[in-house]
Amino acid sequence: MENQEVQEPEDGENEVPAERPGLRKDLGVLMKVRLNFFVLVTTFFGYLLASAGKDLDWWGLVHTLVGTAAVAFGSAAFNQLMEVDLDARMKRTADRPLPARRMDPLFAFGIGWVLSAAGIIHLAVQVGDLAAYLTAATLAIYVFIYTPMKRVSSVNTLIGAVPGAIPPVIGWVGAGGGLDWGAWFLFGLLFFWQLPHFVAINWLCREEYESVGYRMWSNGDGSGRKSAILAAVFSLALGVVSMMPVMMDAVGLVWAVFGPLLALFMMALALRFARDGERSSFRGLFLFTLLYLPVALLLLVISWKA
Repeated sequence: MENQEVQEPEDGENEVPAERPGLRKDLGVLMKVRLNFFVLVTTFFGYLLASAGKDLDWWGLVHTLVGTAAVAFGSAAFNQLMEVDLDARMKRTADRPLPARRMDPLFAFGIGWVLSAAGIIHLAVQVGDLAAYLTAATLAIYVFIYTPMKRVSSVNTLIGAVPGAIPPVIGWVGAGGGLDWGAWFLFGLLFFWQLPHFVAINWLCREEYESVGYRMWSNGDGSGRKSAILAAVFSLALGVVSMMPVMMDAVGLVWAVFGPLLALFMMALALRFARDGERSSFRGLFLFTLLYLPVALLLLVISWKA
């Protein structure tokens, strides 16, 4: 979708210039602060679950969140540096500071480098080597594999879900946990939650993605049936993963009942769209994926056994 052209006002008309975003707002967009808030939320819950049955180390939590946040913000800057050309061609991203040329790319690179390096070093010194290694892996996969693959193959959606699923594991190991079944459960929960979420976004924005050359599962899927079936399959897998702590006797009745039910309801929403093909149905799926994560994490905390 092409950017709208700015038209000159007719003679005698007074044009009110649009207010340019300030540096503070541009930095927030560059670092994707609102999106990365979810990264910190999942990191926090991973730390909280691993701390069940023992005193919460508040300073350890703060150090884990600070280091994770710095790397998340830095990787967002690198991501946008690599996609300036495509962002400039999409209406919803054209006003980002880099494609709008309000920010020097060298400055953005410096922000990304300083934040990423500082975050990894902070985690290594204040939290532990494993947390630092996981965070570095998240950065590497997101920036050097997922970002360029978006132009090459629709497999990028699977790859992109990997760095998105690591933050709760960082929280888990930051609180003293290891790469045990609990860490893998949190990884699986976030991994399979992201896929229906991404599928919904991709289909709703498919025309814009296709116009700039992104390779997505939704490309050419005008009816949405392929995307809906994929979302249903991934939601079913999410339901299966939800049973892991039940089988390990790590949760009470609340999660045992409602954890899998949430995933099955997500699957039902996807199948409803596959039947009726209404855009509103897919928007309903997308909105439920946003609701699912905070509800599921709260249910886990309520139900988790020490």
